[in-house]
Amino acid sequence: MARDRSLTIRPALHADIAAIRRLMKKAYAPQSGYTLDQLRGQLNHFPEGHLVAELDGVVAGYCASIIVTREEAMRPHTWTEITGNGFGSTHDEDGDVLYGYEVAVDPEFRGRRLAERLYSARRKLCVELGLESIVFGGRLPGYARRAKKVGGHGEYCRAVIAGQIRDQVMNFQLRQGFEFLGVLPKYLKSDAESGGAASHMIWRNPQARQDVTRAHSAADRGPSTVRVATVQYLQRAIRSFDEFADIVRYFVDTVSDYKCDFVVFPEYFAMQLLSIENQPLKPREAVLKLAEYNDRLEALFHEMALRYNVNIIAGSHPAVQEDGRLLNLAHVFLRDGSVYEQPKIHPTPSERYWWQVEGGDYVSAIQTDCGTIGVLVCYDSEFPELTRHLVDQGTDILFVPYSTEERNGHLRVRYCAHARAVENQIYVITSGNTGNLPRVHNMDIHYAQSAIITPCDFPFGRDGVAADTTPNVEMIAFADLDLAALKTARAHGSVQNRKDRRHDLYAVQWRGRAAP
Repeated sequence: MARDRSLTIRPALHADIAAIRRLMKKAYAPQSGYTLDQLRGQLNHFPEGHLVAELDGVVAGYCASIIVTREEAMRPHTWTEITGNGFGSTHDEDGDVLYGYEVAVDPEFRGRRLAERLYSARRKLCVELGLESIVFGGRLPGYARRAKKVGGHGEYCRAVIAGQIRDQVMNFQLRQGFEFLGVLPKYLKSDAESGGAASHMIWRNPQARQDVTRAHSAADRGPSTVRVATVQYLQRAIRSFDEFADIVRYFVDTVSDYKCDFVVFPEYFAMQLLSIENQPLKPREAVLKLAEYNDRLEALFHEMALRYNVNIIAGSHPAVQEDGRLLNLAHVFLRDGSVYEQPKIHPTPSERYWWQVEGGDYVSAIQTDCGTIGVLVCYDSEFPELTRHLVDQGTDILFVPYSTEERNGHLRVRYCAHARAVENQIYVITSGNTGNLPRVHNMDIHYAQSAIITPCDFPFGRDGVAADTTPNVEMIAFADLDLAALKTARAHGSVQNRKDRRHDLYAVQWRGRAAP
């Protein structure tokens, strides 16, 4: 990448997201720019297409691009449609065109030609990928104040090209070698300075080639293959925390022997720790007693993820927050030592009644060494908006730890998991409890048939099931999941749910906070 003394143009990293967010707030004040979830989605969908200008260690500029088809780039479109509402979820590796949808520079660093350098780096990326061209909708910030004088957007753009008037952005883009194709009349409604429209611009790659392939591989198995395991866990009385730890360690050791990348445990599976008390407790007392084990559980799973070299989705567990709220919290322990939390957003009526569990307020994708994952706890899988928000952030694999008392409840989770896999073209892994805890209110009986679920199309299993367990039997199910098959299905499948979303009609607009 280009370098000028203390200035570096480089790919954006997840560690840059907070800095990019601050930059965007300054560049677009009084508007807030992108959310943290949108930025996370952008980097997950197409990491190479998102660049930062770093000046003296400070992120001073940001450039965002995706790949789309020639047809999508050249036809009339809006910013929301072509970018997937700013998440970059419309990125298509089989496309022909690099579509630029953002270049922003921190106002404090203007005058350093950062935008010019970012445009240059974007052209270099286009050449390296062998794409035909760069296309975007350009702002026209001088239009609104001249609208009455010049007329429509087309007349304004032609006047700029003829040198009759000057537009700061369009003149800059013309100097960068871009051609004017026409006007995108309803490009971005919120851009009042441009009258909601944009100039449709193109740069044609003189070195375009058609023989580019894009792939990645794992060291211990075939290209793009991820091995996952789901534990169907038997609830039974135990005598000590050490006994519980030995049971869990057995499962983690086993999946490690099979060289699994991920293992998932059920919702509330550590409830059996209450059997150590050997006395009936009132529901609220019981769940608060269980929350006291949090530190020991976190230490146990953190140590096992590192020792056994496996990413662990450690089910969920009640956790008292600093403000006194009780949440049902899933923990993800990655084998690099990282720890993530995902609260259950929708407690069930029984959780609210018996335990006074409250809902969380963020849903966040998690970047791992095997791609981008998400976690939704049990009932949350029955709300399609949550999965869609995770998919917008780049999630390819969704883990659903659950706990249901009887078959009806289990089937609600199972059927919804299949729906989420089909409508988003992702993999979904469920993990449930079996067995009994007679002295624990609301956890006394269980029914489960855990599963590893795929989309329903030719690259996958006949029934959309890569593997599942025998109902109500403690066991592990394994499967190898091919991330490349997801991309193939999304681009060329019998149906293409991801590609065919009507961004011009609907979107999931997250109003909660981003992950802490």
